[in-house]
Amino acid sequence: MSRYLCHTQPDCLQFEADVIARRPNAVLLDRSFFYPGGGGQLADRGTLQWNGGEIKIGRIEMEGGNAWHYFDEAETAGIPAEKVIAKVDQDFRFMMSQLHTGLHILNALVYQRFEGSLVTGVQMAADGTARIDFDLPAADNNELRKLEPELNTLISDGLQVNAVYLDAAELSREPGVLRSRSVAPPSQDDGTTRIIEIVGLDRQACGGTHLSKTSQSAPLRILKIENKGQHNRRIRIGLVR
Repeated sequence: MSRYLCHTQPDCLQFEADVIARRPNAVLLDRSFFYPGGGGQLADRGTLQWNGGEIKIGRIEMEGGNAWHYFDEAETAGIPAEKVIAKVDQDFRFMMSQLHTGLHILNALVYQRFEGSLVTGVQMAADGTARIDFDLPAADNNELRKLEPELNTLISDGLQVNAVYLDAAELSREPGVLRSRSVAPPSQDDGTTRIIEIVGLDRQACGGTHLSKTSQSAPLRILKIENKGQHNRRIRIGLVR
């Protein structure tokens, strides 16, 4: 994929676009700043507006580099084949970015404390909770629960969060940036891989949306730790609101 516009201009939450194709309950825009979802993160939500109408975007689906914007209503007849104003739901994007940034911090702590344990699954939810699974066959669940105070200290420390792009040679020289057994790193057209860096703490491949500083997030609570099979430990977290 080429770089998503939501990566290069993450603060653009309202924009004009042309409708260039349509389906019974979806349209294709000539450009989009919506995050299409992936890697356990839900796609952005929002609206399309035009003179005389508005419709809610319920999900985004990528097809061959094209982002189709789907609606809850199976009706696109009233949407003009010309300019519309697209609005990303700011609160939903912010919630997803908080959860995703928090999961990176938790991932870093587990990776550092438990001998480079890899992620086996991630899922963020619309209710402000998330779960992350680790390959941790011998971990003490009580030791995992003890990570919560440090997790929140790192949030409040206001560490800078950056996105950088590494080519294949650079990637091979930096072990530990590929953390997932279940999701391939985001691939760019130029062959580079997108890396999310939490300055002074962590660097790992990721294609989602994140905060620019950890202190922009609400605190996180470890809600539950579960054993999932012989190897997997599932940690459920939630934003404190």
